[in-house]
Amino acid sequence: MASKKKVLIGVSIGQFAEFFDFTLYGLSAVILADYFFPAGDRFTGLLVIFATFGVAFVMRPVGGLFFGALGDRIGRRNVLTITILLMGICTALIGLLPGYAQIGWTASILLVLARLGQGFSAGGESVGGPSFVYEHAPVERRGLWINTTLAATAIPSVFASGLILLLRAVLSDEVFTDWGWRIPFLLALPLAGIGLWIRMRTEESEMFKNAAKERPKEFSPIKQSFRDNWVGMLQVFFILGLTALGFYTLSAYFVTYVQVAGNLTQEQALLTNAIAMGVYTFLLIYAGHLGDRFGRKPMLIAGSILLAVTSIPAFGLVTSGNVWLALVGQMIFLVSLACYGGGSQTFFTERFPTQTRFTSAAISYNVAYAVMGGTAPFVGTWLVESTGVNAAPGYYMAICAAIVVALIFISRLPETRGRRG
Repeated sequence: MASKKKVLIGVSIGQFAEFFDFTLYGLSAVILADYFFPAGDRFTGLLVIFATFGVAFVMRPVGGLFFGALGDRIGRRNVLTITILLMGICTALIGLLPGYAQIGWTASILLVLARLGQGFSAGGESVGGPSFVYEHAPVERRGLWINTTLAATAIPSVFASGLILLLRAVLSDEVFTDWGWRIPFLLALPLAGIGLWIRMRTEESEMFKNAAKERPKEFSPIKQSFRDNWVGMLQVFFILGLTALGFYTLSAYFVTYVQVAGNLTQEQALLTNAIAMGVYTFLLIYAGHLGDRFGRKPMLIAGSILLAVTSIPAFGLVTSGNVWLALVGQMIFLVSLACYGGGSQTFFTERFPTQTRFTSAAISYNVAYAVMGGTAPFVGTWLVESTGVNAAPGYYMAICAAIVVALIFISRLPETRGRRG
């Protein structure tokens, strides 16, 4: 059990480092828009930066396809050492790039290339970590273990927001705008080094080793996934699509959303979102425990219904212009999202057999995150501007949640709790 807990700790710390790097881009959207793109009106600049935010998600399915097939062949642990190094290098590069004022559109292109590298890495990391933990976890505690691991992808938003607030407090506006914003990005390399060191001290799972012995000589994870697991892949796509939309709305869009649509200061936006993400982290872990107790499917049904009912009033509060009401609105939203995560975060690994788990989950998971998560800030910004309704993204969220409720029943989604192998 001690070696298994080492895997839980190692993957969680590695996921923290990986998604600290990935999250920084969304939290720094306003300053990146000013620094890497030509001057213009604020709305156009934000649309451009959120479009490049979404570019990383285009690469996530590509990374998922590449690293998924590789992980089903050579093991989860080996792939996870590659992904964390790649993410650290690409993030540090953003912190070193000159801006548009220095080298023009070359700066914009280099930023997009670094973001593409981040997305490619995240495509393998996002599924490799949970799969690795799943194959080491006790059967009756898989929800708790996997949600603990994935909660480590929420903590970076709290840490990154706190770091940016600290830098804002100790540096003048001029210094922060000039070079201070680079500091969080440059921290990516030492964080990647720590995560790599911990991961190198873990062992591959017996579940994977046994599956590797039993697979045929002509083994094609990609071909086998689409042939045998296509129904499960479609189910994971729509289940994780709602998770992606909710998570990246909360973690990447709300900081900008409450400034533009709610007229809060950046400091107020970062502080309220950091509190919300901190609460979400602990609720997600507890929701994983509830999923172990009651099953994945009941949590999915309850969570999607809550999102459909509460999103519109929650987004109305978020854009009220009052900092405390904005915090309450985020809290209402995150409770619903955490409840849904009590089923979704374990479902996508439990749904597939060991031989093709990484490939099948990585493809469906990352396509869902590309389609729904990567577009969340862009769609939210466009909806507010085009409709003139500050709470318009809440209507979008409610409609998507209602569709998922229907699909859970139409597709006869299976209960996966307790599955073996």
